Amino acid sequence: MITRFAPSPTGLLHLGHAFSALTAWDLAQAANGQFLLRIEDIDQPRCRADYEQAIHDDLHWLGLAWPEPVLHQSARLGAYDDALARLFALGVLYPCTCTRADIRAALAAPQEGDVVHGPDGPVYPGTCRPRLGQEILPGDAARLHMERALALLSGRALAFDERGPRFPGQHRLQPEVLIEEVGDVVLARKDIGTSYHLSVVVDDAAQGITDVVRGADLLPATQIHVVLQALLGLPTPIYHHHRLIRDETGRRLAKRDDARAIRHYREIGATPADIRRMVGL
Repeated sequence: MITRFAPSPTGLLHLGHAFSALTAWDLAQAANGQFLLRIEDIDQPRCRADYEQAIHDDLHWLGLAWPEPVLHQSARLGAYDDALARLFALGVLYPCTCTRADIRAALAAPQEGDVVHGPDGPVYPGTCRPRLGQEILPGDAARLHMERALALLSGRALAFDERGPRFPGQHRLQPEVLIEEVGDVVLARKDIGTSYHLSVVVDDAAQGITDVVRGADLLPATQIHVVLQALLGLPTPIYHHHRLIRDETGRRLAKRDDARAIRHYREIGATPADIRRMVGL
């Protein structure tokens, strides 16, 4: 087993991060496997060096260790460009110039009916889809033409194995769900040149990740990742989507909630064992 914890240095780690990291660590330890830390810092304007240092400090304090050097996504933009080039050559990418306001306006048209929400928010209405095959220029986003991608993979059984306690078993992908309820997702943002979906798939394969441990909120995105793995000829890991840590109102924790930051608990004298108890481990 090789698993990983992959935070973004855009804020302090909170109890939800602690639960995810400790869950991955415990699974790796039980299997005599390996735990990796990956820094997902593709959104450079929002990333800060002090937050990255805090990630290292908090995880070491919890008792976790990992091999060095740590993979930084900001150093792997060339690998994402290569993956995009392969997808473009397959004829499944197209440039998109739509803003969020453009998409909202298109979806508000009477003929669109009820807005369907997918893993990335409202399902894209396809405004730029006729540009399939056109060159993707600087300043364009790149979208996956989901229907064309699935046609290319026709005849293949697309599925993933889930080992998490809430959704165990094999999950087979449904083409009609991918087309209607996921749609043409962005694989390269205008301002970054990649996306979470693309970078996580490329990096998991590059690091030999066998087991992806992450929150249940990312379960719907897994079907996107399986499609990309199939298109790029990459292995599909085993997935373990765990429960989310929520506040007293039922909302999942966010980085802006400093009252539940690991640093806060460290400063008031909590121990790593206390953190484990707080998150139900």
